[in-house]
Amino acid sequence: MDTAMILAAGKGERMRPLTNTIPKPLLEVRGKPLIVHHIERLAAAGFKRIVINIAYLGYMIPEALGDGSKWGVEIFYSDEQHEEPLGVIGGIVKALGMLGDETFLIISGDVWTDFPFDTEFELPASLGHLILVPNPEHNPEGDFAIEEGRAACDEDEENYTFSGIGYYAPKFFWGLTYGNKPLKITYCTKMAGNLVSAELYEGEWRDIGTPERLQLLNEEN
Repeated sequence: MDTAMILAAGKGERMRPLTNTIPKPLLEVRGKPLIVHHIERLAAAGFKRIVINIAYLGYMIPEALGDGSKWGVEIFYSDEQHEEPLGVIGGIVKALGMLGDETFLIISGDVWTDFPFDTEFELPASLGHLILVPNPEHNPEGDFAIEEGRAACDEDEENYTFSGIGYYAPKFFWGLTYGNKPLKITYCTKMAGNLVSAELYEGEWRDIGTPERLQLLNEEN
């Protein structure tokens, strides 16, 4: 595996007013844009190709990052700037042609984590593998359960929060029509077919989707 995708097309509504003039991935964390932290860690892990989807103020991201040669990677941009919002699923479906035929990694552009990205990861008899984390204060009910190593939509079990990080086979997204689709409904459909595995990661992970969370992270530097 040599390809990863960073989801960077969101409007950053919760980050206003910081995102009035700059896309959320370019907001600085500890002296550099958040998305650069992701690129550096992906490059260090051995990923060679990085796909980034762009929409809101998206032109600023290629201007800031270029072709990736600075980090020894190739960056490809999936441009959603002139479309209706595609959401997570639609954005991935649009970018599938850039992601290749092998397993790829996807990471949400607005999380901060030390999760160890792994180019050698092999899907364990599944089409997708989700990284779940303990529930933060802003998502106390969680998203998905883990049952014998499989991800499940089961309200009767303890649920954890989806980190925005996952490994996928392209087939996971086959048959999904182009456009904005609810992530949880789409994932639960796959889980019902026993097609998704999961693990709980208890290391550093934060959703920094608000100015307050960003400020807190920077103050800890």
